[in-house]
Amino acid sequence: MLRNKYPIYIVSKGRWESRLTSKALHKMGVPHFIVIEEQEEPQYRAVIDGSATLLILNSTFQSDYDTCDDLGDSKSKGPGPARNFAWDHANASGVRWHWVMDDNINRFYRLNRNIKHWAADGTIFRCMEDFVERYINVSMAGPQYECFVPRRQKHRPFSMNTRIYSCNLIRNDMPLRWRGRYNEDTDLSLRMLKDGWCTVLFNAFLQDKQTTQKMAGGNTNEFYEHEGTMPKSRMQVALHPDVSKLIRRYGRWHHQVDYSGFRQRLLRQKGLEIPDGVDEYGMVHQRKIDGMWTMDAVLEPKLVTG
Repeated sequence: MLRNKYPIYIVSKGRWESRLTSKALHKMGVPHFIVIEEQEEPQYRAVIDGSATLLILNSTFQSDYDTCDDLGDSKSKGPGPARNFAWDHANASGVRWHWVMDDNINRFYRLNRNIKHWAADGTIFRCMEDFVERYINVSMAGPQYECFVPRRQKHRPFSMNTRIYSCNLIRNDMPLRWRGRYNEDTDLSLRMLKDGWCTVLFNAFLQDKQTTQKMAGGNTNEFYEHEGTMPKSRMQVALHPDVSKLIRRYGRWHHQVDYSGFRQRLLRQKGLEIPDGVDEYGMVHQRKIDGMWTMDAVLEPKLVTG
């Protein structure tokens, strides 16, 4: 097992019982932080697993947060303040990158030969970290949603210059921070791309995230109970009208973003030499037979070449 090099932060609110992402990482043996609001500390403290460390959100990150609207404190400011807190916490520890994740991810997968294998440890995070560090112009990366990678279709190991959602590996020295009451993932991705940086969305590694509005807790009730998805989609179009438009699909309002204009290419670190062949990072495919894990075959991702 290879562990992630960079710290992992989960921003969580009202989900001390479910703790999906934290439970998934605990099963994988991956240490992580959970950023919570002070009033919920007793509930989280009573149930967290040994691999998790609680961090209490400094209230100044909420009061200073740019919501990009005039609603002030009348509605939840969303996860953006906690994400900025995590970013500053990572910077203070002296690391170059950090992970920040939503709190409703069921599990993580590795896609190999169109089969989705559960990730049993944190090696997949190390693979993504090593990949982005090969290049001088990657600002953010992360795994694709599992539901967007159907097994009966071919998929490239990664996609370039698009949005990174819910599980973000962020380069710390970026002169940006999260903003916006809604769609802060899309906004940050677009601002990075407009500044000429690359983003990398991995299809070789996947996240199984709960569908928006399907899970209690977080900001679900405050954001969607009365107006649905219209306010978040409207804000996205207002912030980036040059690449966004409002559409109605599946019975609700959505924002549609055109990423086709972002064509920047990856620039390798000087002197970088990538060995020939496939580096498995020690990963193997195992099956559970009669309650015992048994090695089945070595995986061949063909991801870390080129």
